[in-house]
Amino acid sequence: MNTEKTYRIENLADFVRELEAEGELLRISEPISPILEIAEMADRHSKMRDAQGNYGGKALLFENVEGGDFPVLINSTGSFKRMNIAFGGRSFDGIADELSELIKPRKYMSAMEKLKELPGLAKVAGNMPKMVSSAPCQDVALEGDAIDLFKLGVIQCWPDDAGRFITMPQVFTKNPNTGVQNCGMYRLQVYDKNTTGMHWHPHHDGAFNFRKYEQKGDRIEVACAIGGDPVCAYSATAPLPPGMDEMLVAGFIRKKPVRMVKCKTVDLRVPAESDFVIEGYVDVNERRTEGPFGDHTGVYSLAGEFPVFHVTAVTHRKNPIYQTIIVGKPPQEDYYLGKATERLFLPLLKMQMPELIDYNMPMFGNFHNFLFLKIKKEYPHQARKVMHQIWGTGQMCLSKYIVVVDEETDVQNVDEVMWRWGNNVDPKRDIEIVQGPVDILDHAGESSSVGHKMGIDATRHWPEEGYTRNWPADIVMSEDVKKTVAERFGEYL
Repeated sequence: MNTEKTYRIENLADFVRELEAEGELLRISEPISPILEIAEMADRHSKMRDAQGNYGGKALLFENVEGGDFPVLINSTGSFKRMNIAFGGRSFDGIADELSELIKPRKYMSAMEKLKELPGLAKVAGNMPKMVSSAPCQDVALEGDAIDLFKLGVIQCWPDDAGRFITMPQVFTKNPNTGVQNCGMYRLQVYDKNTTGMHWHPHHDGAFNFRKYEQKGDRIEVACAIGGDPVCAYSATAPLPPGMDEMLVAGFIRKKPVRMVKCKTVDLRVPAESDFVIEGYVDVNERRTEGPFGDHTGVYSLAGEFPVFHVTAVTHRKNPIYQTIIVGKPPQEDYYLGKATERLFLPLLKMQMPELIDYNMPMFGNFHNFLFLKIKKEYPHQARKVMHQIWGTGQMCLSKYIVVVDEETDVQNVDEVMWRWGNNVDPKRDIEIVQGPVDILDHAGESSSVGHKMGIDATRHWPEEGYTRNWPADIVMSEDVKKTVAERFGEYL
């Protein structure tokens, strides 16, 4: 991954330009249907491997979408290289290091030391969202009969989907009690030209705001931004603490404030550089069948009753690009968004769990099915303590299988984790099963959002944990022999 070159990106057109310059974009000018065909092209590219064995293929820009008025971009963040470009050339670990420096606990400081800390605080204050009075995302404004969501180029992803879905919206809502905005990413099934479903998961902040309005009996205003700066789209997926502004995170990544503008028909602010903004409201008393939908689990999420989003306005840039994504059996584009979160939020988890060294959400785990944790074990049953702490931490509470290993294990190497699991675990002694909330997309649970989770202690076991035998040492070649053979290895090839 390129971690040295920098990329100047303020909006989606900039991102497309940089992708093309790096040979990461394929333009397709031939006519193509938004019904399944775009998704099939994206799925094939997401599963292509390069010469180094990395998945991802190319970002795809469809310039002639049947029934649509705009070009459609997909698989744009579907590789580590393209995510690096989206982040302006900044590496995940580099951003995480800066975040770690900002949030690390401080000792008692004198007045002079506090003054020295101000530059760090300025990094945060200087990246706060900034309001502007006019914006490119409002170059064109459509209301009433002029609204037609299908003209955006909205795709149907899989054969048994209930219809066409907007899959990469930055969905803005507001807490009615505090006025604080939230931005999440929730799919929108397009029912007709100005009405969609609103697939709010009960564990997410958008649903929390909806419930607040539901208690008041008021309708909730919603604005959905599409495109714009790719770090805004990423930030919409980030599992932030309640009340933390996702656009502040985007500003922190970009090292400059996200410019925000007030919507035309609702009292919400959206990123000024967005390509499209869909404004409207949700009636808290209205529900409609939404789904099925081919989801990131690799199976269809079932149809259910969800709130309905009524569109009051669509605004867009003069030459917008409709950005979308498909999910399904991995690898898919969403995996790389998840890996960014894994790396960026490691410092936050370490603050809560000092014993944590690293963790991995493997590709086959669909973000919530498997979680591998590496710890520095210092007391008996510490692995179980960590499991329960994860099950009490934000959206990580949905982790279904947690495997905890010692510090010498590389958790980014799935084979090594499974080797430790196979060698170190006695199923009766080292497996813990608990009941609790699970992801709404987990179809294996006994009922929606409720099921069981398993923790596996694959660490080296101590006498205090009931292990009374001598623990065997790993087989490791002596360093002097390794050095000698390494120096002569070429002679034997």
